[in-house]
This record gives sequence, C-alpha cells and structure tokens, in this order.
Amino acid sequence: MNSSVRNTVKKYQQLDVETAIEGANPHQLIEMLFRGARDRINQAQGSIERNDFEGRSRSINACIEIFSGLQASLDHEQGGDIAANLDGLYDYMQRRLFRANSDNDLNALLEVGDLLNTLRTAWASIAPHANVSAG
Repeated sequence: MNSSVRNTVKKYQQLDVETAIEGANPHQLIEMLFRGARDRINQAQGSIERNDFEGRSRSINACIEIFSGLQASLDHEQGGDIAANLDGLYDYMQRRLFRANSDNDLNALLEVGDLLNTLRTAWASIAPHANVSAG
C-alpha cells in the first residue's frame, strides 16, 4: 500500500473515530476506551512474538495512557469504594504493563488482558442500567 493510500485510510479512520466519540454516551465512551486498550494489548502481544521492541513499546505506552485516562476520569466523591477499587486496579494494570515493556514479559501482558476482559464484561453487564443521557 503506497503512502498516499495509507494517509487517506488514516484520515478516514480518524474521522470515523471522531464521529463515534461525538455520538457516544458516557457509558459507550468507557467501552470504547476498553476496546482501545484491548487492541493495544493485542498489538503488543504480536510485537513481543515478532521481537518488534519498538512496536511493543508503542502499543504498551498507548495502553498505559488509556488506563491513566480512565483513572483520571474516576469520580471518587460519587464513586466511593468502587472508584477507589478501580483506581487501584488501573494502577496495578499500569505497573504490570511497565513490567511487560521493560522485561518483554508476555505473561504480564496476558494478565492485564485477562483483567481487562473481566472489566469489559462487567461494564457491558451494567449497560442496561447505565444512565445513557449525556446531559
């Protein structure tokens, strides 16, 4: 694929993401972040298997940024124990990702992937009960 086509595809993908974000409610936005983190974990896993250290670092760092953003979005005042527990879990997952990156540790990466899958499943199960209004 030539660079012109690649640039066009990237622009289309960015526009598609921006459109999805604009139309999403808060519950869907978190779901999108979980999906993005899962994608980055999958990319990092592939990079580890190919000994692509640069790709591994790029994917893991992007995933760490997603978890950092999720952490920053927690409302500790209204969320109470749940927010505190999620904060601790996001912190733990970030530390495991740092380990996966520094030690090329596939098991640490897989552990974070399993934890993320559990979070995604729990998040999806509350969708019918989530306040879907954005305002």
